Amino acid sequence: MTSSTFDTTEAGGLLRGRYRDESDPWWLILDPILILSTLAIAAFGSILIYSATRGPATLTEPANTVFLERQISFALLGLGLAVVAAVIDVRRMRSLLPLAYVGLMVILLGILQFGANINGARAWYRLGGFTFQPSEPGKIVLILVLAAVFSTEEVSFRRLAGGLALSGGVIFLILQQPDLGTILVYIAVTAVMIMLSTVRVRYIVLLVLVALTAVTMIFQSDVLKDYQKVRLTVFVLDDDAIAELGPDAARVAYNAEQSQIAIGNGGIFGEGLFEGPQTGSNLVPEQQTDFIFSVAGEELGFRGAGILLLLFGVLGFRVWRIAVRATDQFDRLVAVGVMSMFVFQVFQSAGMTMGIMPVTGIPMPLVSYGGSSMLTSMVALGLVLGVHRRRFDYPLRA
Repeated sequence: MTSSTFDTTEAGGLLRGRYRDESDPWWLILDPILILSTLAIAAFGSILIYSATRGPATLTEPANTVFLERQISFALLGLGLAVVAAVIDVRRMRSLLPLAYVGLMVILLGILQFGANINGARAWYRLGGFTFQPSEPGKIVLILVLAAVFSTEEVSFRRLAGGLALSGGVIFLILQQPDLGTILVYIAVTAVMIMLSTVRVRYIVLLVLVALTAVTMIFQSDVLKDYQKVRLTVFVLDDDAIAELGPDAARVAYNAEQSQIAIGNGGIFGEGLFEGPQTGSNLVPEQQTDFIFSVAGEELGFRGAGILLLLFGVLGFRVWRIAVRATDQFDRLVAVGVMSMFVFQVFQSAGMTMGIMPVTGIPMPLVSYGGSSMLTSMVALGLVLGVHRRRFDYPLRA
């Protein structure tokens, strides 16, 4: 028996899909390139985390492996959750999305009262020796909710306003923490999902104008604290301007400068794994999390850091390919949301270490140390694999 096909190019301009057949090879259903690139990036990240946290590793004091062991545990747990996310059909659970959104809002409200204050932000719940950042899995909740809102033949102004209100509610609560980096991710995801939905062009143009006006007003108001404005602008300021802004600007500029020195030390081929002077001296702050890319730049050089970015490029291309070939608008928007989340975080995280993007606390997905980020990234990719699998399981209904 051969697999049958169904052509949907004449039904709403959508894409060609197929029914799954028993003779289909497994790699068509699983997308091994996406899986292998994910595993390679996670392994890459574990090595970088070990290098950043191992300590001096002398004969009398062995290397610290606590961060490495935890990261591997997070990755293994994330793989299990990714399998679950790939198997379930989230389209059949859309009725639960309002409850998930309300739950997210309650958790974000609770963190303002009961959360742990770390580095000036109340963005984590502390449970024993572990911390949990609810805004990370909140990205997945928002992607699914916006996909449900915008998965219509034509997004009306009312639906567009509703989607913006849902996104704005989450962003407002995260602003109270405050966690500027995560807010930027939410904004990027929302913007891309809107642009790649069926929203009319005139609405998009209107939103762009409103957004530009809002950004200008925010910078001229007291909505953002002074140190937040500094983080957003310090990468474009010269030394004299930084000195005028005071110690906060000087500290942020110093952190960024140390990261750039580390990457500059690496040159083309790098100082060698575990041999980076900046990394070994702990001169770059938060090097296992926010500034993890500087470890790759210093120890592995342009060649090694380029390989890491190439792996992310492969991953992003596979997710985009799955989005384009999805046979359901909801599924397509889910994949688009995940792709925008990864692309923005990688670009911002790497760009921050090189001095071409604002200094914000955005982890590099699958690479930076942290359970919340790792589990969120794995589940998001599991959802994308589910989108890919359903392309072979179900006919498209126009």
